[in-house]
Amino acid sequence: MSDDDKKGPGTGPTPEELQRGLQELFGKMGNVQWTMPGMNQEVEDDEPEVSDERSADSVFEFNYIPRDIKAHLDRFVIRQDEAKKALSIAVCDHYNHAKYLRSLENEHGKLPEGIELQKQNVIVVGPTGVGKTYLIKHIAELIGVPFVKADATKFSETGYVGGDVDDLVRDLVQKAEGDVELAEFGIIYIDEIDKLATRSEMIGRDVSGRGVQTTLLKLMEETEVPLTNPMDIRSQMKSMMNMQRGGGSAKDTVNTRHILFIVSGAFSGLEKVVRKRLSEGQIGFGADPVERPMDGELFNQVETQDFIDFGFEAEFIGRLPVRVVCEKLSAADLKNIMKFSEGSLLRQYEREFEAYGIRARFEDSAIGRIADLAEKENTGARALMTVCECLLRDFKFELPGTSVSELTITDKLIDGREELLEQYRELGRQVDVEKAAHELEVFCRDFREEHGVELVLTAEALAQLTEEAASQGRSLLQLCRQRFRDVQFGLKLIQKNTGRACFELGPEAVKDPDKYLSELVVRSYRGDAAGTEDAPGDSDSHDG
Repeated sequence: MSDDDKKGPGTGPTPEELQRGLQELFGKMGNVQWTMPGMNQEVEDDEPEVSDERSADSVFEFNYIPRDIKAHLDRFVIRQDEAKKALSIAVCDHYNHAKYLRSLENEHGKLPEGIELQKQNVIVVGPTGVGKTYLIKHIAELIGVPFVKADATKFSETGYVGGDVDDLVRDLVQKAEGDVELAEFGIIYIDEIDKLATRSEMIGRDVSGRGVQTTLLKLMEETEVPLTNPMDIRSQMKSMMNMQRGGGSAKDTVNTRHILFIVSGAFSGLEKVVRKRLSEGQIGFGADPVERPMDGELFNQVETQDFIDFGFEAEFIGRLPVRVVCEKLSAADLKNIMKFSEGSLLRQYEREFEAYGIRARFEDSAIGRIADLAEKENTGARALMTVCECLLRDFKFELPGTSVSELTITDKLIDGREELLEQYRELGRQVDVEKAAHELEVFCRDFREEHGVELVLTAEALAQLTEEAASQGRSLLQLCRQRFRDVQFGLKLIQKNTGRACFELGPEAVKDPDKYLSELVVRSYRGDAAGTEDAPGDSDSHDG
């Protein structure tokens, strides 16, 4: 008799059997783990834990003024001053208004009659690579709210194949680690919104253009979005199980009233719409035949009807009252981005070369040349990576593993890189002793410039380090930076006690720098003049 036959009439599956059945069902849908409520488990479900330290109340400690936000953005984004000002004002107005409404709700239990919120949703117009996403991202980081970015092209009207715009709101909850209240004051940023513009002559249903605009209307004002997607079977099953056990979140929807929506796009062709309207009636010599890109001056002439003519619904564009333009970057702007922006691409390349034991230095002449070449790409700051990768690719391939430990990047290298690359190849074929000596020279020079202390290694110490670096497959420069990364603290203390500014390191000091320094520090406190000048264990040390 089978196990099933042994069960009495009316006996249902055990919880373990039901769990296995559900797991088999959802396992076919992907890597899904399912656990019955009430059963022992390490993690009850995959709902994110709500952090006690993060709550919606922290949002309402918002006390920034527009000047504070712009100063923060200036650290990361070069130029775009008018865009920074407009965004800073819109963000401050939005969250100050939200703070005020929340205080009224806390005081009266509900929002008093006659109090309305005109949301400061933003539309940003500008070509690719000018910093649109960077601006929004750093605003969200500064004020401490969850931030979600998506491309408009991935969405379709609800009920059709494609992304659901409501998922953006649910993504905010995930970014807020499950804190629904905090998510209700997040920022949703939708890029490439201009791709949703539709042609007026289009016939039939447009599920990815006009349909998505219509779906976004309610989100951008105020609506309740379910925490679970009605089209997601797994989410619905979990919600049902939570209801059966009387658990689950007390709040199962997200209100979008205080979520700030920011949309952006290149809007290629909008300038033609504006120029056509402005030039109506200008015939003959009065007409302006020159095609100019959208800039701040022309953007000031943009009207709502221009966006409608471009292909947007009047109701949609009306819910984006704050309009900002990011202007095209010039070569001078790109140069400033490389020199002064935090997170500069040059720092990235310096780290990449340093990983191979090569110190890369960009001179001003090279920075200017790179900026000129990047400007011609017409892709904004993104072109800097394109240009640098093309110019430095061969050096990255040829130099690692050779005796080259320093690469100076100038305009001459950029314009005549084949000739200079051959010179570096020849330098790389030199013997390891010369490479080690040069790397040691670079390390000692950098150490002196940074800490004001002179290091001199004996020939025996250099040979010992060279052999150790070779056995580890590392450059001597990397080994020295790791081995002596903290010695400046002890040396500066000895310098303070004795006035000594030059230290010769022998094999014993290289083998165990901590022991070497400890003995030297003790001698410096004893006032042992001979001890402070002769390194312990280094009989061939000389006076500093």
